[in-house]
Amino acid sequence: MHCDGILFDLDGTLWDATASLANIWRSALAGEPDIPTPPTQAQLQGVMGMTAPQLMASLFPHLSPQRAAQLFDQVSRVENDYILQHGGTLYPGLMQMLSTLSSRFPLFIVSNCGPEYIPCFLQAHQLEDYFTDWECIGRSGKAKWENIRLVAQRNGLHAPIYIGDTHLDKQAAEKAGVPFIHAAYGFGQLSGVQAIACPLDLIKLLD
Repeated sequence: MHCDGILFDLDGTLWDATASLANIWRSALAGEPDIPTPPTQAQLQGVMGMTAPQLMASLFPHLSPQRAAQLFDQVSRVENDYILQHGGTLYPGLMQMLSTLSSRFPLFIVSNCGPEYIPCFLQAHQLEDYFTDWECIGRSGKAKWENIRLVAQRNGLHAPIYIGDTHLDKQAAEKAGVPFIHAAYGFGQLSGVQAIACPLDLIKLLD
C-alpha cells in the first residue's frame, strides 16, 4: 500500500488505557449523588472513540447535557495527572512498529480527546520522538474527519492512511477521503475492511 504519512487513532489503536481510566473515573466521581456507580473498565471500552457529549450520554443518559459536561470536566482534571504518572497499556509490538515505521514515514495522532490527553500519552511512555504532529477535538474544536484533513494539509500529505479500531474511525476516515485500516485488536468489531491483527502487521502491510 502506497502512503506518505500514517495517522493513528489513540485509544484502542496505540494503547489500552481503560484500566487507568476506570480508576480515574472512580476517584473523580466519588461522592457525586447522581453517579451512584462509576463506569467499569468494560463500559469504558465500549465508549472509546466517542466525543465527550456522546460518551457521557451513553454512560449516564439520566444526566442533563450541562451536568454531564460539568462531570466530564471534573474527570478530565484528574485524568491528566494520573495518565502522566501511570500511563496505560501499550499494545504488544507497538514500540517496534513505531520505531520501524517512523524511519520510513511521518507518524501522526488524531483522536477525539481533550487537549492534554495526547501529550500525556506521549510523555508517559516517552514516545514524543516518534510522532511529527497530532490533533484532537479538544484542541481544534473540529470533528475527527476534519482533524484528519487538517493534519494532512498542514503537513503536506498527499496519500495519508488512517489506522483506527471503531466504526467511528472508519466513518471519519471515509468522510476525510483517507484510506482506512482497522486495528482489529482494539475495542471495535468491523467486517469487510482491511485489517491488522496486531501493530506489527502494519509493517508487513506497508512493505
